[in-house]
Amino acid sequence: MTDKKIAVVILNWNGAKLLEQFLPSVVAYSEKATVYVADNASTDASLEVIRTHFPSVKVIQNDGNYGFANGYNVALQQVEEEYYALVNSDIEVTKGWLDAVLSEFETQKHIGIIQPKILDYKNKEYFEYAGAAGGFIDKYGYPFCRGRIFDTIEKDNGQYNDEIEIFWASGACFFIRKELYRKLNGFDGDFFAHQEEIDLCWRAFNLGYKIKYIPNSVVYHVGGATLNESNPKKTFLNFRNSLLMLTKNLPANQLFPVIFTRLCLDGLAGIQFILKGKLIHCWVILKAHFYFYHLINKTLKKRSDHQAHNYYKTKSIVFTYFVKNGTVFEKLF
Repeated sequence: MTDKKIAVVILNWNGAKLLEQFLPSVVAYSEKATVYVADNASTDASLEVIRTHFPSVKVIQNDGNYGFANGYNVALQQVEEEYYALVNSDIEVTKGWLDAVLSEFETQKHIGIIQPKILDYKNKEYFEYAGAAGGFIDKYGYPFCRGRIFDTIEKDNGQYNDEIEIFWASGACFFIRKELYRKLNGFDGDFFAHQEEIDLCWRAFNLGYKIKYIPNSVVYHVGGATLNESNPKKTFLNFRNSLLMLTKNLPANQLFPVIFTRLCLDGLAGIQFILKGKLIHCWVILKAHFYFYHLINKTLKKRSDHQAHNYYKTKSIVFTYFVKNGTVFEKLF
């Protein structure tokens, strides 16, 4: 049993080069934490890199590639620190990145999940796509962030240096109380990867926990190091998992109308892919829908006894962005 209260846990699968590049900052600036690498049965030199260059890092060896969701679920059964920092292997952290987070957890007991400011490793003056300055969703489950709406990414001019409550925290760098993670039974393994962190935050929100953005904790994220935006598998996971997430968490009186509308909007997205010459992405949207139908009964059984009605920030971010040209979060509300 460690005397440190926070565990930094990096999930890895065949990421030896990323570990060589990004573990040095994590080790150097995480004096108040125990650093773990949870390895999803890598076949490259990942474990050798850790043993040779980072002897202080503890290794948790999963016996298979469980993806993001179950990879963490399996590994975190062995981690007993009070707070978890779940960190992608392509994250560079900064000096003092844990200080404000630890202080918040210690003094604000109603805060269950925290996200730092996430900037772009390749262009450090700008926010990074996956999380930016904290996430929200619209009525139909489309995620967006302060600092990033769809493909429009803002420069960090200090406009989001306020501590605020958000709806979801990015899985790229995600802080959560161990007690809450286990109460929620962790991520939903059916998601495999993508949007499982939004689902987890939504379930926490339904139980009355708060999710907060802390700008004094800063990290830099490469993004797309595992699956880039043009990868059909990412399209499949995002479309399928959005429908699973909505089915699990929507208020009962909104379940059918919102799911029906979302299915129609997915159809329009498929047509847009065809017009752009990306036929494979249209096909994987159809595939995502069929997988959703296959899992719908199982997913309905996961619904909790309480779903909060005030889950969304705006009715339709799609309409606001594409029709009203609302590309900057500050000007949306």
